[in-house]
Amino acid sequence: MNTKNYFIYIATNKTNTVLYTGVTNNLIKRIYQHKNKVVANFSAKYNINKLVYYEVFQDVNAAIKREKQIKAGSRKKKLELIKKMNPNFEDLYHFLLIS
Repeated sequence: MNTKNYFIYIATNKTNTVLYTGVTNNLIKRIYQHKNKVVANFSAKYNINKLVYYEVFQDVNAAIKREKQIKAGSRKKKLELIKKMNPNFEDLYHFLLIS
């Protein structure tokens, strides 16, 4: 059986000053869109181009619920979450491409 994955993610800009939380079923494609400003939206306006955190879900409803939970949290909580997974705020997009 082929299972579909859903991702919640946090992306930021070069200086880590803006945090964007989203949900998608194709993380590589979505981050590519952020990096290349495919859509003129919040992420393009604030140069969101670096993936710093993500979680994987098999249930879309669980992913959406988690996204809402993260979005409702403070900036401090988001930073703590990122630092647990990615203390140096490296761009995780490149790791997705090689895995």
